[in-house]
Amino acid sequence: MNHRLHRRAFLATGTAILAAPAVLRAAEPIKIRCSLDTAPSHPRNVAMIDYMAKLEKASNGELKGEVFHSGQLFADLNVSKALVQGQVEMAVPGGWVMTGIVPDCDMAQLPYFYGIPIEQTHKATNGKAGALVNKQLQEKLKTQVLGQWLDLGYQNWYSTKVPLDNFGAMKGLKIRSPGGAGISWRIKFAGGIANTTAWPNVPLALSQGTFDAFISSDESCNSAKLWEAGVKYSYVDHQFLAQYVPMVSKIAWEKLAPAQQKLMASLWADNIASYNKGSAASQANARSILEKNGVKFFDPDARTLATTRTAMIDDLATLVKDAKLSPEIVKLVKEAV
Repeated sequence: MNHRLHRRAFLATGTAILAAPAVLRAAEPIKIRCSLDTAPSHPRNVAMIDYMAKLEKASNGELKGEVFHSGQLFADLNVSKALVQGQVEMAVPGGWVMTGIVPDCDMAQLPYFYGIPIEQTHKATNGKAGALVNKQLQEKLKTQVLGQWLDLGYQNWYSTKVPLDNFGAMKGLKIRSPGGAGISWRIKFAGGIANTTAWPNVPLALSQGTFDAFISSDESCNSAKLWEAGVKYSYVDHQFLAQYVPMVSKIAWEKLAPAQQKLMASLWADNIASYNKGSAASQANARSILEKNGVKFFDPDARTLATTRTAMIDDLATLVKDAKLSPEIVKLVKEAV
């Protein structure tokens, strides 16, 4: 009798030992890799590092995020395909790099946004217009949009050799575009020649004279130290508010429990205002640093901006055709702004 009991205990212990690895595997955290192509000091990277830390803490270690900087995994121009294929769990690309898949992402290029306060843009992107774009992104890229878009900041013109003291100074220049038909339209409208180059390649391309000027933000120029690549001038027309879309691959999203999905979304909602405030502060600080490093800024007055905006609106039909914007997105933006 005792022999049988000992044997049963031994078998039970052995079964538990065999089962232990499976239990341990189940307890391992779910890894969420986030691909970014900007430097660690960039406000987008700073925001995502903070978000991932908060996510791990709030999930009691069940979700563990890791941010990959400077295009270590994918450049933003290529990350959409990676999301579809499940090659990366999360990315926060700019709307301008996804216009080839969802043309309405180019809504930010509509001239209604040119030179206006950020709050006006938020009315559209946080409202019905942004919701329409999110729906299309989720369908086309098989992703889950976490929530409101993350601000980078106003986009302006920058150059190496040609002083930018008026809008006409862009005429004849080869100008780097971050991507999208809408930005190419604006470059063409200004009389420039569009050149699309992935952001990680910009410093070398600038120093080699691949293009004469480019569209970007003060903080992006600062984090990449582009004065070292020859940047000397900027025309500050606040042509549009660049924003990033926080997306999780559908493959990764469906592996999460409903409570974990809710946690990711609610954490983003709780922190997005703080992240956008941080972006605005970093842009102001970046301009100061650029000025200290010899970059000269020209700020057009409100009347000049209004005149340029009116001229762009007069050419709206060309933009809508080139960017393949839907009548619905144009209508929703106009109503919001």
